[in-house]
Amino acid sequence: MKTKISIIGLGYVGLPLAVEFGKKYETIGFDVNEERINELLIGFDNTGEISKRKLSSSIKLNFSNNEEVLSKSNIYIIAVPTPIDSKNNPDLTILLSATQLVGRHLKKEDIVIYESTVFPGCTEEDCVPVLEKESNLEYNKDFFCGYSPERINPGDTKRTLTKIIKITSGSNPKTAIKVDKLYSTIINAGTYKAESIRIAEAAKIIENCQRDINIAFVNELSILFDKMGIDTHKVLAAAETKWNFLPFKPGLVGGHCIGVDPFYLTYKAKEFGYNSKIILSGRKLNNSMPENIAERIIKRLDKNNDKKTIRGLILGATFKEDCPDIRNSKVFDLHKIFLKENYKIDIYDPFASYLDVKNKYKINLVSFSNINKKGYNFIIIAVGHSEFINLKLNKYAKNKETIIFDLKNIFNNDSYLKL
Repeated sequence: MKTKISIIGLGYVGLPLAVEFGKKYETIGFDVNEERINELLIGFDNTGEISKRKLSSSIKLNFSNNEEVLSKSNIYIIAVPTPIDSKNNPDLTILLSATQLVGRHLKKEDIVIYESTVFPGCTEEDCVPVLEKESNLEYNKDFFCGYSPERINPGDTKRTLTKIIKITSGSNPKTAIKVDKLYSTIINAGTYKAESIRIAEAAKIIENCQRDINIAFVNELSILFDKMGIDTHKVLAAAETKWNFLPFKPGLVGGHCIGVDPFYLTYKAKEFGYNSKIILSGRKLNNSMPENIAERIIKRLDKNNDKKTIRGLILGATFKEDCPDIRNSKVFDLHKIFLKENYKIDIYDPFASYLDVKNKYKINLVSFSNINKKGYNFIIIAVGHSEFINLKLNKYAKNKETIIFDLKNIFNNDSYLKL
């Protein structure tokens, strides 16, 4: 049977998949967002990950928001967001909606592959029943499932989709082989076939939990060393001379994975009567960093000045350098703290979308031309965008007393505050 693929969700994960599969197989890139589809049809990717040339090179790829086109496929890959709710519990609304969509078009012998990050067991315990209900088909008899967790790194032009080893898995041995062979046709770095879907799900989620815990450790060091008057980055540089020291750096932890995934694992752990001790502690500390950073600055500001006359500038709004992704960025938490203290605070970011920030956070990003007109009492380099390295920060400082806090240490300047 000829392989025909539908990719559900065309964000940072789904679009690169669609482009690569579309070079070899008849592929439909599906998204419910009509504006997203229309932009891709003219060769524009607002995430900045895929160029117009790359989009046009995928000769077997078509884009649509009409679900009827999905019925022609026999492989469905679901790559939609899996966020958390206001209580830090998994929010599977989008995932289950996409599953219902696929279920309506599912046929005998079809395979549904999930790429969205979930807790162990989610695919078979939460998604499969929805597929069965919508399709009136039986799992592992009429249709089959796979799980191949995404490893996309937004803004990274070196470690792109095909250059990162891909974990694969299937709902039975035969399906596992099929899924692995499918991904092997596009992943140059190779694949790793996990023994089960649950193992693949667990492997993905602990990748980000591990990073979160390690960053929390160095963030705690930065708090401690600040009190001691020691430069954390110089301590880390010295420690990294040992061959097995892990090179993590302190900073704000946001984004679509690290700031979210630990809650998925600890949520599932509670079903088994286990309350996390280390994972949630790391989450709590990393979530507290905006308050810690604001506190360090506020205590150094001239107490004789009226708060309403003090102006600050935050450089960077995205959750990481050189990409437009603002999901779960802790910069906005930092911004909110200063507003509550009645300070005037601007945010400048050359990558973030003005409209996205306005719609999601009700914040107007300042333009580059406007930051030249204002003198700031404090400046925070929150994101390590490459464009910031050439900025002459003194040009934006109100006077010699201006506090410059380089969270990412991109300037390596001993006169600046650092985490």
